[in-house]
Amino acid sequence: MAAALVLGLAACGESAETTPATTTTQAAATSDAPTRLFDPCTGIPDDALSAAGLDPATKQVGVGGVKQPGWEICGWRGADYTLGVFSTGGTVAEFERRPGNVDFQDVTIAGRSGRQFRVDGAAKDQMCDVLFPAGQGLLQLTLVNKTSGDPCDRLQSVGEAIVPALPK
Repeated sequence: MAAALVLGLAACGESAETTPATTTTQAAATSDAPTRLFDPCTGIPDDALSAAGLDPATKQVGVGGVKQPGWEICGWRGADYTLGVFSTGGTVAEFERRPGNVDFQDVTIAGRSGRQFRVDGAAKDQMCDVLFPAGQGLLQLTLVNKTSGDPCDRLQSVGEAIVPALPK
């Protein structure tokens, strides 16, 4: 699962070798007061994870167990896929301008509009990413298939259970 989370973080323009955060996890806001980031590890209920086919007991905080500054990251495993949920400041437009993020298209998951994309060089048949704008910045879902099948189709299905738990 760590590899999937590293790829997801790389898509966000961060190095996987970032020094771990030692203080509170907050993103810079446009005002003087920082905005607290949504923590997917505590904010997504176990029943939503189970409904998505994920095992809540497989929770992994951060990237390989290491928290990342400016991010709240959590991942879980299903029988044949993993899901990473990333929370940070910034905008979808900023992600669209980052080199290596390609093939953006509009999607709707659980009635919420987002932007699906892929990381250049990532296997199209294994990985799918979707960004959702949120009051704190943005949220990203990264699904990695361990079997054949379209990962974006699977993310649509998994997202039906997960997206309603995400803040707007």
